[in-house]
Amino acid sequence: MSESNDQAGAPSLAVKAQYLKDLSFENPNAPQAFGEAGGPPQFEVDVNVNARGLTPNNYEVELSVSARARRGDMVAFVVESAYAGVFEIRNVPQDQIEIIMLVECPRLLFPFLRQIVADATRNGNYPPLMLEPIDFFAVYQRDKMIRAQSQGQKLANG
Repeated sequence: MSESNDQAGAPSLAVKAQYLKDLSFENPNAPQAFGEAGGPPQFEVDVNVNARGLTPNNYEVELSVSARARRGDMVAFVVESAYAGVFEIRNVPQDQIEIIMLVECPRLLFPFLRQIVADATRNGNYPPLMLEPIDFFAVYQRDKMIRAQSQGQKLANG
């Protein structure tokens, strides 16, 4: 980012670093899980986003995925991964920082995490698990609504 942009007050988002924080692949029932017994695998996928401030303009955003494949009662594989980035956010109103961290930053990280999960499952002798694109804004809105309802219930009960 140039100094002129910073001095002019133009909003900016820069990726300072991105990195794999955690990767686990379990193949607990190999080689039996490679067969067709139990039919096509059923998948359970969970995605989470966490963010924290590091310095006044730098934030770490961590995108994590946990995926489990089953064939009938047998677990075929479990893959868990966390991929993170350090983002510099400048000249953005404080009330907009959260949405940038929980929507824009994970959107930038997702393709890299998607590739890591696909490679891990392929290396486990399965077809690559290609995660569907995620609408992080819809997830943000849903989570914000759930938090608001939860706070409303706490106020009503307490």
